[in-house]
Amino acid sequence: MVALSKETMAVFVLDDDPSVLKATGRLLDSAGWKVNAFTNPKTFLEHAAAHCPDLAIIDILMPEMNGLEVQTRLRRISPSTRVIVLTARDDPSVRRMAMNSGASAFFIKGVESGEFLAGVKAMADSIN
Repeated sequence: MVALSKETMAVFVLDDDPSVLKATGRLLDSAGWKVNAFTNPKTFLEHAAAHCPDLAIIDILMPEMNGLEVQTRLRRISPSTRVIVLTARDDPSVRRMAMNSGASAFFIKGVESGEFLAGVKAMADSIN
């Protein structure tokens, strides 16, 4: 088995806010990650079904489909994908549901970039 690296690992990011998506993508890109960015949950899931990402970073509060539903659907189509939640609100019940449904980490938007990148690296390391 070949070890995954930042350059070969598929990282999908889903957030309905284009500015957050752009900032998250730039942060990950600056750390060497190859990022596929999505603003639409359905498009995200279609691509995930076709490409089985190694890691997905998902927002919770989105208008068409919330992140918990996306996470549930993602688990069915790509069970090996690790999920990190990145959301604006720290709701303990949502955190609990996301973690109980298989999320590997839960971050609040505005988290210090070093802490977030360390979380992403930890998830990537757990895949290898």
